[in-house]
Amino acid sequence: MSDDQNGAGPVDRNDARRELFGLRLDALTRPEAVDRCLRAVKDGERLEVGVLNAAKVVWLRRDGRLRECLNSCGLLLADGQSVVWASRMLRRPLPERVAGIDLFQDLLAQAASRRIPVYLLGARSAVVDRAVEEALRRYPGLVFAGYRDGYFADHQAGPIADEIRRSGAQLLFLGMSSPKKEEFCARYAARTGAAVVHGVGGSIDILAGLTRRAPERWQRLGLEWLYRTVQEPRRMGPRYLTTNLAFLGIVAQEVLRDLGAGLVRRGRGRRRPEPG
Repeated sequence: MSDDQNGAGPVDRNDARRELFGLRLDALTRPEAVDRCLRAVKDGERLEVGVLNAAKVVWLRRDGRLRECLNSCGLLLADGQSVVWASRMLRRPLPERVAGIDLFQDLLAQAASRRIPVYLLGARSAVVDRAVEEALRRYPGLVFAGYRDGYFADHQAGPIADEIRRSGAQLLFLGMSSPKKEEFCARYAARTGAAVVHGVGGSIDILAGLTRRAPERWQRLGLEWLYRTVQEPRRMGPRYLTTNLAFLGIVAQEVLRDLGAGLVRRGRGRRRPEPG
């Protein structure tokens, strides 16, 4: 899925960014995002990949450190369909949703065909073991430089990064919850030596078969949150109700702010020059 294969030229990141919620998101399609990661591996770059959904937009309002971590990412994508819809309402449209799990799976497939060594860091030990077994079954030829669970103390993070560097991994996937994965990425991505560091959250659980992903129709309608709520109503219901309502409020504020700014600009444009 390289530029040569799909006939498209390299994407100019400076021309493909959108300012949303105080962040700079990359306006890339899913194939373009994959190509961007593969170019980083090929050229020996360092690329931290972050993703944004409605919950993170809400958390940003009270977590300045999370905002800093996301803004430090070399590639920041809209993981939630609600973020794509908001971008269109705010007239800074993103082309499509690039879900973290989709990018994760695409990169695993590319790694298998190109023999790029990968490392999984996250989930519980038994879960990551199952995820590795399933990945090897799905993607013949996949090379694991290493893997381990994501339950470690802060003082262990540095030695773990050193372990990843020694493994020779070029693709590092962080299956930890926010903001732990964003903080690990911001502090230790360079130390790991990996070309691409991608925070995949609960994708390792899905790969292992521990949780089920919503059907494609639910995904297209932006209803994955509802599917998760049906699966785990007591745990996920209150969380999604709270964050979704807060997200709608934030988007409404942004829309009103843009409308107000537009009215001010039009008002200035209509002012007549004073007679000399």
